Amino acid sequence: MPQIRSQKKRVKTNHKRTLAVASQKSALKTSIKKVLAAVDAKDKEAALAAYSVASSKLDKSVAKGIHHKNYASRQKARLAKAINALG
Repeated sequence: MPQIRSQKKRVKTNHKRTLAVASQKSALKTSIKKVLAAVDAKDKEAALAAYSVASSKLDKSVAKGIHHKNYASRQKARLAKAINALG
């Protein structure tokens, strides 16, 4: 445990940020899984709705610096390809 007051504060703030980022990553993964579940169920309407939410979350994660822009681009392309394969 740190002895310096500023370092004690950094421990607290780092912990809070870690929890916040973990929560955002988890929500993003869940939204991606919802798109894939709708694609597996062959429900194009639900897949498109879920894709809209997932795409928004991916863009926000890039803006906040949680993910790299290529990660978001790759995920969106992968999900769009799966939805378009439904026909």
